[in-house]
Amino acid sequence: MPNADSWVVLKFGGTSVATRSQWDTIASLVRRCQASGEKPLVVASALDGTQDQLWTLIRSVRDGGGDQEKGKVWDAHVRLAKELGVDGEPLLAPHMQDLERLLLGIGLTAESSPATSARVLSTGELMISRLGAAFLESQGLPITWLDARTVLRSVNGSSNSVQGHFLAATCSGDPDVELQRRLAGCSIVLTQGQLASNEHDQTVRMGCGGADTSAACFAARLQASRMEIWTDVPGMFTTDPRKITSARLLHHLDYEEARELASTGADVLHPRCVDPLREHHIPLYVRCTDTPHLAGTKVADDVPGYGAQVKAISMRRGITLIAIETPRMWHQVGFLAKAFAIFERCGLSIGHVATSESSITVSIDPVQEVDYGAVDAAVHALGAFCRVRPIEPCASVSLVGRHLRSVLHELGPALEVLDEQRVLLVTQAASDLNFSFVVQERHADRLVKRLHNQVFGNIGAQDPFGPTYRELLASEEPVNVRPWWRRKYEELLALDTPSFVYDTATLRERSASVRDLPPIDRAFYAMKACSHPGVLRVFYREGLGFECVSPGELDLIHQLFPDIAPERILFTPNFAPRHEYSDGFDRAGYVTLDSLRPLELWPNVFANREVIVRVDPGRGQGHHRHVRTAGSQTKFGIAPSRLSALKALARDIGLNVSGLHAHVGSGILTPETWPEVAFFLGSLLERFPDVRHLNIGGGLGVPERPGVLPLNLEILSERLSRFKESHPQLELWMEPGRYFAAEAGVLLARVTQVKWKGARCYIGIETGMNSLIRPALYGSHHFIVNLTRIGEPAAMTADIVGPICETGDVLGHGRRLPRTREGDMLLVANAGAYGRVMSSAYNCRNPATETLLA
Repeated sequence: MPNADSWVVLKFGGTSVATRSQWDTIASLVRRCQASGEKPLVVASALDGTQDQLWTLIRSVRDGGGDQEKGKVWDAHVRLAKELGVDGEPLLAPHMQDLERLLLGIGLTAESSPATSARVLSTGELMISRLGAAFLESQGLPITWLDARTVLRSVNGSSNSVQGHFLAATCSGDPDVELQRRLAGCSIVLTQGQLASNEHDQTVRMGCGGADTSAACFAARLQASRMEIWTDVPGMFTTDPRKITSARLLHHLDYEEARELASTGADVLHPRCVDPLREHHIPLYVRCTDTPHLAGTKVADDVPGYGAQVKAISMRRGITLIAIETPRMWHQVGFLAKAFAIFERCGLSIGHVATSESSITVSIDPVQEVDYGAVDAAVHALGAFCRVRPIEPCASVSLVGRHLRSVLHELGPALEVLDEQRVLLVTQAASDLNFSFVVQERHADRLVKRLHNQVFGNIGAQDPFGPTYRELLASEEPVNVRPWWRRKYEELLALDTPSFVYDTATLRERSASVRDLPPIDRAFYAMKACSHPGVLRVFYREGLGFECVSPGELDLIHQLFPDIAPERILFTPNFAPRHEYSDGFDRAGYVTLDSLRPLELWPNVFANREVIVRVDPGRGQGHHRHVRTAGSQTKFGIAPSRLSALKALARDIGLNVSGLHAHVGSGILTPETWPEVAFFLGSLLERFPDVRHLNIGGGLGVPERPGVLPLNLEILSERLSRFKESHPQLELWMEPGRYFAAEAGVLLARVTQVKWKGARCYIGIETGMNSLIRPALYGSHHFIVNLTRIGEPAAMTADIVGPICETGDVLGHGRRLPRTREGDMLLVANAGAYGRVMSSAYNCRNPATETLLA
């Protein structure tokens, strides 16, 4: 429990102080601190958009225009006051009067000094802090309103320019005993972000990110127990989550990582705020005002280390490159110093630097608030002794993490996306915390998206990575709004556990959805997805064929359906011994061949037979690299370059190629995939004139995460129909597995223990990766619900773990659940495929049983 003088600094950005609901949240957070025996100091930023309006007002009045923007500033604050239920006009009027006097002076002199601009811009913070204090007081909270300018003083000589002195000031973050005494009798303080004063008591501003920085200075001066930044996103992510919703939350970062992320483009946090906190070991939490129940990101020096890894991909726009070229650089002592002295005189801060024997390329750092007209002055000065060329607009894209030099070899596939980009500059931070590329600004968004997909596309929610932004903000309801298990939850609650449970009606619906597609002539069920006899009987009655990959699967099909027609069995072995091919020809209607080697080793087995040839289209797809089944890095299929040799071998032994097959992977949600496969196989028909059917594979995806759209079967059907129109002589086959069974099955298990380790909660259940290994193997996401408490609101965030002696025995990270207790039944959805069939008795624990519901 903190002591009575334990301060907590809560900083709220401009998007977090704009509505009544957000101020209600602020009030509840203040009460939470009080209930914990802490003293909150609230730092409020100006309303979002106010600073832009005030800058516009300054320029307009200075240039002889009107002051229409003044009315917008007034109206926005009066509206908020009315929403907050406080009398805003007497609170706001003194600040508006000061603003009018300042504007009058600007209009009379036709100029706005940095000192005057700082005073005008301070109007936004002063007005919102007055309204906020009045509202909190109306809620019965004992508020002390504090003018930040009476506490924070800019450091002498902190800027080389007058503009920087007033508009980008720096303040000390040393502990302030006098301030601590001054506020000792206060229980709640509300003050402004950005604002400070100089040695002459003039108003100064702390520049870009100044509200974060001033809050950090307050935290350091008060020796606060922690600082919290409340913003419009629930933490720091692997990239900007507002642009890429698959970005994953970063549970924790150390100070250096957080500063590096902020300095390379993560604008949720300003890099200047980190140093005062790090120096005094004050932990920082980044959280979201609109979702205060989410834990967000913790920045501290006691966070776990994970070795060398990429933590995030960030981007910063507004980069200007300056390229300097001259052969006189060669072995010329002091050339760099001469060039950089010009940047210093012009007040330009350098970001990235790359040098060679005859050239230098530098980027102008957009973090600082500078006069970018100075770029022209720098270019002119540099032109006196070298060729100089500015390049803009540019953007820097940075891989941020720890010990990146040691993992560069692992980033090779990710960096392949740079092939299509014109990279203007490449730098690696001396701190080994970032690896950056500068490209033309118009290419940056696409580059970030592709890099993020390559680096983080296969990473699940495992420390330090949490849920995706989409998962955090979307409803925890799966895509199927009324899944079958919601209708049958009472029946499920009565079952023994742990158990996989399958629903007959859903199995029928899923099989019919593909079987009845007009362009599909034959649908096979890939029985490796789920081989429960009851499930197979459902699909048999539905008229599906069966795709088998082993003699054991052939045995089971013939045992269950002794009268099955051979044409309903497709045998697809892989790296199989001789007897499996012989067995397949005896017991299946169709056999697939995906290598030339069996023909070379055992020509007698294939003599005068028919086969379907599996061809590798060269590029795989799927939700994880382990389920991508095409390309040179996978073991499946025959490369097109080897088809001529195959044709010669087939001719020599009398083998007839009656079909072609390609399968690119699993978990695919883009309907264009299978038409592309069909046209690829169609391009090979001239080599094999006897082909009667094309098997375009399976891999139809099932949405795993909230907000993901399901596969559009209408588009799939329409585009396959176009192919059929141009190839009417061919049959089209498909062989889905998971698509037929996944949503029809769930895993039920009882809660054994609920355990807390610090702020982290673990809910243990009676089975784990021994029953369902997909989360550990593929990083897959399964929706998890407390079936016992269905309908109750979420009240806790927990990792769902099993009893297996492995750290990877986690079925779900960071799940929102009702208050869960031992004995509750949890349901893991979309578990009908690759569940029981991949289970084991690891740790000598029996996996979950299976049940089929009518």
